[in-house]
Amino acid sequence: MPRILVVEDNAINRELLCDWLETQGYAVLSAENLGSARRLLQGQQPDAVLLDVQLGSEDGLSLAAWMRQQPGFSGIPVIAVTAHAMVTEQQRFLQSGCNACISKPIDFKVLERELDKWLAPLQKFPSRV
Repeated sequence: MPRILVVEDNAINRELLCDWLETQGYAVLSAENLGSARRLLQGQQPDAVLLDVQLGSEDGLSLAAWMRQQPGFSGIPVIAVTAHAMVTEQQRFLQSGCNACISKPIDFKVLERELDKWLAPLQKFPSRV
């Protein structure tokens, strides 16, 4: 069962994402800020990360950039979840280390397609399941 880390500071959005992921059969870890996200990453490596770009006063993209520089985390897919869906912003997210970007409010069919796309190699070659 793939494990997804949800990093979202809004409790309602975090709960909604986590509940949906669990109903889809994913194991879910959740964090409300960058510090707790890094602690969770150190303890239980996820198969993908759903990352809110704006975490209160924190820049969520700094987590993606940090992950890309860590040997154990550099290959984990990071999907930005954001209300800032303009094409120029999406380009910035991808350049910061995210693999994909999903707009808020979340279209769960789009999220499902992205997760299927990025987790497909894991399903062929399960290593952390």
